[in-house]
Amino acid sequence: MSNQELVHQQQWFVNQRFGMFIHFNSATFQFADTEVEDWEYGHENNDEPRRFIFDPKDWNPTQLNCAQWAKAAKSAGMKFAAMTAKHHEGFSLWPTKYTGHSVNNATLKSDVVKEYLDAFRQEGIEAGLYFSALDLHHQIGRKKCTPEDKQFIKNQIEELLTGYGEIPFLIIDGWNAPWGGPSYEDLPFEEIDALVKGLQPQCLLMNIGCESGVEQTDIAFFENAAGQEVDNSFNGPGASCNILTKTWFWRTSDTTMELRTADWALDKIIECNKHNVSFLLNGAPNQQGVLDDNILQRFKEIGERYHHPANLTTIPDNWSYRK
Repeated sequence: MSNQELVHQQQWFVNQRFGMFIHFNSATFQFADTEVEDWEYGHENNDEPRRFIFDPKDWNPTQLNCAQWAKAAKSAGMKFAAMTAKHHEGFSLWPTKYTGHSVNNATLKSDVVKEYLDAFRQEGIEAGLYFSALDLHHQIGRKKCTPEDKQFIKNQIEELLTGYGEIPFLIIDGWNAPWGGPSYEDLPFEEIDALVKGLQPQCLLMNIGCESGVEQTDIAFFENAAGQEVDNSFNGPGASCNILTKTWFWRTSDTTMELRTADWALDKIIECNKHNVSFLLNGAPNQQGVLDDNILQRFKEIGERYHHPANLTTIPDNWSYRK
């Protein structure tokens, strides 16, 4: 991709303005009734033993309904979405041929990646994917990323970018990040970027570990729920993400909890958009594979307010963050 083409794709992304983050993976079942936030941070960072080993047979979202998620996103006015194809625990939501720690050995063997992509494309929503380089099950992290581990990561990325049609962006987490994952020394950014662009030249590579700058990412990423705020001097291209609940993955208490308000979400969207940052709002499906009623209602309320013309902005065609 030429520099001009990259700027065009960056411009396209920040003009999407508002999207859905879908955290749905092993943690949906592992941590629904625990004190663990979203993953076993202490194992990666403090040498604590793993306490929550995931058995693929426990993956059984019996009412999986990606079409419901897509309709909810559309009701909120969302233009794009990203789903956790693999999170830090290491469980793959597609039938990968490189590990048995996947839907291949689950009770429900559905290819969730395919169902998600099909459903969101049907609603006209640009659907990208999230992939974690940090992988606790396969022991890939800040302390170990062997040449074999690196090839495993590349193989899985290749599956995602060759088996499901056009993917507009790939978000990689747990990669040279403050919270863990392989370093650039073990897993060079340039190698992964070349792989992604070689497979899909128009696919943006977003690295959640990169905040405020675009040296090791196509889009700067601010995990707003972890306190990363967009600086007033920042002018894009960026992405920011946050949650309506208390955690990224579904908890049993989410069904009846008081969610953050539609006005709160609108303030986040508008503030981000001023800085050419698209905002992702999380919607976490429950263990049945559907969004709870309170999430559906909040998304609808957001959409009713967000569609007001005063809240819609785009950047000019000649915009560029580059000097």
